[in-house]
Amino acid sequence: MIDQITVFLENSEGRLNALCRTLSDAGVSMSALTIADTTDYGVVRIICDDPQKALDALTASDYRALATKVSAIQVPNRPGGLADLLDTLDALKLNIEYGYCFSINGDVAVDVLKISGAEKAADAAKAIEEAGFKLLSQEDVS
Repeated sequence: MIDQITVFLENSEGRLNALCRTLSDAGVSMSALTIADTTDYGVVRIICDDPQKALDALTASDYRALATKVSAIQVPNRPGGLADLLDTLDALKLNIEYGYCFSINGDVAVDVLKISGAEKAADAAKAIEEAGFKLLSQEDVS
């Protein structure tokens, strides 16, 4: 499992820029960023090289931020790659709360998934890897 930074961000002009500048000024490198928005605020999820440094910088700048454990799973970057992974997770009776994907090269994609019950996801790690998928560490996604 890896640490993802989640930031609750007011949906107003310049706020995303300010958040990214805060991380840049702290020397934090982002690998992935996703935004889910509503009228008044957004939920920004970030995978980065140093989650604790990111959390410290954001907290010091008065952002509402927290670290969340998520699974980062390497899959083939081809049609059906994610579907094959989800078949495996369904067979293990794991519930996905949310997810997003990014590609690290032409052949490999990373699916970041928040699986209900972190301990249940950790217990399923061996079965996921036996199905041919690689669980990634923080260093792997940085």
